[in-house]
Amino acid sequence: MKIYDISIELNNDAIVYPGNAPVKISDYARIPDASSNLSKIEMGSHTGTHIDAPFHVSNDGEKLGKFPLEYMVGPAKVFDFSYLQPGDAIKIEDFEKVAGSLGGILNGDRILVKTSNSERGFGEFYEDFVYLDGDCAEWLASKGIVFFAIDYLSIKQKGSKDNRPHTELLDKNIPIAEGVNLKYVPEGQYQLVFLPLKIAEIDGAPARAILIDENDDKIVG
Repeated sequence: MKIYDISIELNNDAIVYPGNAPVKISDYARIPDASSNLSKIEMGSHTGTHIDAPFHVSNDGEKLGKFPLEYMVGPAKVFDFSYLQPGDAIKIEDFEKVAGSLGGILNGDRILVKTSNSERGFGEFYEDFVYLDGDCAEWLASKGIVFFAIDYLSIKQKGSKDNRPHTELLDKNIPIAEGVNLKYVPEGQYQLVFLPLKIAEIDGAPARAILIDENDDKIVG
């Protein structure tokens, strides 16, 4: 099987969405002054590759600890929308163009979207990233998906007052994964393992995430 590591590396230079807490990794104890090396890590709950829980957008929303792991582990579909230009929105018609090749959008699906965001990379923050259209978020939720991931640090357009890309999914307890790196992942069907840190009473958490192609035998990323 081939394993794709779709997580963003975290270090002191890691980009964060404007207004979020920066990443700071520092020495806490070091040999020979201490018996072992220990580091101190400071970062926000929506750093790098991370999950959004409903509490992220609503004080009445479920917190991270309420999500079953089954939502984040299992068969998944990666759709390639790399043809979209910076600043474009993923719309219903984009899914309608490609969904047939992967069996459509079905109840219980885990969906990941690959865009030009992945090709541009995560070395600096781009304000004109590809995002999810509000109507499309509502449409996906109506299909009964159980997980949605996008390859940038936010699902919604920066500065937009339309919060439906978040609320249409999170209000229905559909977790949103942001900051997945799909640069080397071809469109297709995979096994997803997306494991956020086990912090129960919180709005989101960083995660280590992989996609597994059971028909190949390499590790990528």
